[in-house]
Amino acid sequence: MTPGLDAETADRLLATAVANIQRDYPVHWIHLIESAADLVPQRARHPVFAGSFDWHSCVHQTWLAVRLLRLFPGLPGADAARGVLDTLVTRENAEVEATFFAGPNGAFWERPYGWAWLLLLDAELRTWPDGAAWATALRPLVDAVRAHWLTWLAAARLPVRVGTHSNTAFALGLVLDAARAVGDTDLAASCESAARRFYLADEGYGGFEPDAADFLSPALVEADLVRRVLPAPEFAAWLDGFLPDLTAPRWHVLRTPVPVDDPADPHGSHLAGLALARTWCWRAVADALPPGHRYRDLARTAERAHHEAGWRYVFGFGYAAEHWLGTFAAYLDVGALT
Repeated sequence: MTPGLDAETADRLLATAVANIQRDYPVHWIHLIESAADLVPQRARHPVFAGSFDWHSCVHQTWLAVRLLRLFPGLPGADAARGVLDTLVTRENAEVEATFFAGPNGAFWERPYGWAWLLLLDAELRTWPDGAAWATALRPLVDAVRAHWLTWLAAARLPVRVGTHSNTAFALGLVLDAARAVGDTDLAASCESAARRFYLADEGYGGFEPDAADFLSPALVEADLVRRVLPAPEFAAWLDGFLPDLTAPRWHVLRTPVPVDDPADPHGSHLAGLALARTWCWRAVADALPPGHRYRDLARTAERAHHEAGWRYVFGFGYAAEHWLGTFAAYLDVGALT
């Protein structure tokens, strides 16, 4: 099994994240363009989070930089990283971003994945004394996104169950952790209520996983969310009903890492990230199950296999992989908000 994140690897991840959040091109535009006036550089519209290929990746690469600075304050690249964050994470820049989110497209743009990472970044900063100034600077943007989150989730009738950015369960899990960490009871309640109405009645999961572009397992991120809202005995009973045949041959593809033919390809990098995401899900499921549960050893075995497979692809496969995979690797091995 690959060892946990050490200082040398952390410094390498930090350097990659800091380079990414400053890198304006290539950029993936996903804005609705209504006139030539909307054709402005990403950095003009999103001066905090314009780098790292797209907005959500820049947000979570910023989280990565902050997380590593918090856990490894003496890294060789730490001072340079703080300087870059001081330049990007300013009140003025956050107000520009907040203005966009106050507009007509802001109510749905980057929902829910980008919003979830922003709220997790906010919680990381607010629970770390050294992050207080950056947390204060980001406040206008965070307030705008938090308000959109509450409005959206209160009205949402159904979840999205795909293995990519729009997956609802994954975002709910991140935001629930963030809300609990900062004592935001309204935000936490919105996530808990949604998790219960979307997922608690699920039985006999019948999805076919993975799709070619998946970086999340719809089944496992759902389980990872539900274990956050149910006591351990109730979660174990829910999991028995949700995946009653997890030991069957058809779920070999869920229990074992998916081969990644080309990790430098954008979709290939997604499958590399899938191994990392599955690892933390399997770990969380195993931790939540009581000793002797029929799936506990299975989950531990799957965790070890995916951990080793996922870390193989974190470095050395070009920008399509490196603009985001480091976040998943760090989230896996050092977690969040501790």
